[in-house]
Amino acid sequence: MALTAARIAGVGLTSADADALAEFYLALGFERAGIEVRGGPAFGHLAQRPHAAARVVLLRLGEEWLEIATFAKRGRPYPRGGASNDPWFQHFAIVVANMQVAYERLTRLEGWSAITRPAPQRLPQSAGGITAFKFRDPEGHPLELLEFPKDRVPPLWSARARARHESRASMGRGEQSGVFLGVDHSAIVVANTERSVAFYERRLAFRHAGGSINRGVEQAHLDGLAEPEVEVTALASGGQPPHLELLCYRSPRVRAAPAAAPESADIAATRLLIEIDGPSRLRVALGVDDLAPMTSRCGALMHDPDGHALLLVPCD
Repeated sequence: MALTAARIAGVGLTSADADALAEFYLALGFERAGIEVRGGPAFGHLAQRPHAAARVVLLRLGEEWLEIATFAKRGRPYPRGGASNDPWFQHFAIVVANMQVAYERLTRLEGWSAITRPAPQRLPQSAGGITAFKFRDPEGHPLELLEFPKDRVPPLWSARARARHESRASMGRGEQSGVFLGVDHSAIVVANTERSVAFYERRLAFRHAGGSINRGVEQAHLDGLAEPEVEVTALASGGQPPHLELLCYRSPRVRAAPAAAPESADIAATRLLIEIDGPSRLRVALGVDDLAPMTSRCGALMHDPDGHALLLVPCD
């Protein structure tokens, strides 16, 4: 019997101050979902840091999770001078019902910095015709606001927008409370598309869901790069968002990898939270027959061919 695909449930961030960073995301429509204190041998094994301990703030936006972890022993800050073609670059895209309202809301917040300049960009039809804006949160993690063309909004986001509108009207809330709808995808920079597609298809049963070659002045403004040409490949997981996007920059080429890959306590150590449906799928994902040396009761941490972290967690 064929194994079912693993599912992206959300994104995990490392933060110097999880509570402070959570306030920024609450202003972008996320809601509090709890606080956990994680530690002990199992967590240390999972984090690949003996005796590790962390305070984790849990947030939700729609059905998608955001975990913000502050480790007791802090790691390195986000590298300065980062660019959209860095090998460790990873953003997640928040779907908005109205880009103008969302962007105005963002401009009233403090601490963030723009990647896209000078303002949100409407991409050509060859790139989906979306309107997008990339920026960094107060600690340097990249993000994207994403608005679909009015005549091409996927059914899921249309349904969420209607539900938010109805809830907003019944509770007397303003427009801003319902403009942020959920997480559409996480995008990672890769050095070789074919290698990454093979990894995610074989290990996690993700499936190819489309792609494009993005270039031109709008892409340059969006990425903050001169004359970019990027191969974008979408990989679906579990039949619903978030999906994964592979970004392979042909120009300028993907920059050299750092001498030391981010460790779990480093601010740049973003993790995809991937739900696994059982030991058989976990063995395939990890590429092993014996799970014991690589997992804990909390799950397992693995890395893709470009070093991006994947936190595999069991389904409820």
